[in-house]
Amino acid sequence: MTVNTISLRTSRCLLVIGLMIAVAGIGDAQTTRSTQFLSKIGIKDSIYSRTLDAYRTFYIAFPADYGTSQNKQYPVAFVLDGEMLLPTLHEVQRYYSGGFTPEMILVGIDNSKHRVRDLTISSITEKYGMPFHVESGGADKFSDFIEEELIPHIENAYPVTGYRTLIGHSYGGLFAVYTLLQKPELFANYLAIDPSLDWNDQEILAEARDALAGKMYTGKSLFMSLSGQLHLQNSDITIDNVMQDQSDFTLFARSNLALKEMIEQDDHHGLTFHWQFYPDDLHGTIAFPSMMDGLIRLFQWYQMENTDKINDFDTPQDALYDVVKHREQKLRAHFGYPEPPYPEELLNFMGHMNLEMGQPAKAKMYFEFGIQYYPQSANAYDSLAEYYEVQGDTAKALELVRQAAKLSDDRYFQERIRALRKKE
Repeated sequence: MTVNTISLRTSRCLLVIGLMIAVAGIGDAQTTRSTQFLSKIGIKDSIYSRTLDAYRTFYIAFPADYGTSQNKQYPVAFVLDGEMLLPTLHEVQRYYSGGFTPEMILVGIDNSKHRVRDLTISSITEKYGMPFHVESGGADKFSDFIEEELIPHIENAYPVTGYRTLIGHSYGGLFAVYTLLQKPELFANYLAIDPSLDWNDQEILAEARDALAGKMYTGKSLFMSLSGQLHLQNSDITIDNVMQDQSDFTLFARSNLALKEMIEQDDHHGLTFHWQFYPDDLHGTIAFPSMMDGLIRLFQWYQMENTDKINDFDTPQDALYDVVKHREQKLRAHFGYPEPPYPEELLNFMGHMNLEMGQPAKAKMYFEFGIQYYPQSANAYDSLAEYYEVQGDTAKALELVRQAAKLSDDRYFQERIRALRKKE
């Protein structure tokens, strides 16, 4: 064996070891913290999978307002490697949901067993010139498990809608891209974090080329990220020159950039695509900023618009009405089902604020919106009752409070009824 051959094999070994350390070093410590944290943020669930011939564990985390309304349903986000990444996703949602992203039920799929097998798209025996003895190539079966067993279970057991997001890191990112290409109907959004698109000599790129040329992805969105770990041994390799390097050390990054270029070259496929480079993050640290930025970008359409008009008490009522109805139509178009344009608390607050500011017509509009979008809310009826009480229409106020009392057994409403009857 020549010195050059030994050097090449050593370099390949360092490449594989470097990537493994980047994930495992952080993963081991994070798994311990995640296990402790998972018990605090949600519940553990499992089902027996006939497809995989095994029980599969997953974790469910609920939004902050879960349980406040009997009929409320939520979009759902599935995150692969959930035993490690669900706490991260939960933390991102804790800060950004409601204003930047919708409140969602989060499902963390446990991939601690058979991870490589379930998340990779083909079986291999060699990787970067080194023997590879881990079972692989089970993504098709794992995809069937998600489609035919896990999603139906989640939809039957928890109050979720059909609007779904899939999040995956590394091999999970490869699986997310694979699912988008093969079964785009399963999810509306795909978040591929530093995906391992180098798998099996960039096999996924050939699949992507054919899929993007022959399928339509209208209404589907992909956010993909790339870490700054472009070359393990050469700091002169940058995002600007990495595509000129042809060594194994840059295949991971070059695969990512090749898919980016492929998607951006022609937009006839209809896919909404976002890509972001994180030069200061490693493969093992990129998950948090990617989830944060990715969810904000994927749900950019969800974020509130025209807040300046809502906050300006000089905005005409008809203009405010149009703002609310525009958002209602926009959310319905994206979600595929009716969704209240604003939280009940905001509509209620704006109603009372306008009532105090001497703009009763606007207040009435906001209170009526509250009943329209939250017809099972006793508070919505009681708020509109307050408007009529201020206007001196005790009979109408009493009618509305009685309706509130039908929806809630809170003694407060019975006391309100007695007080209003004295005014008649």
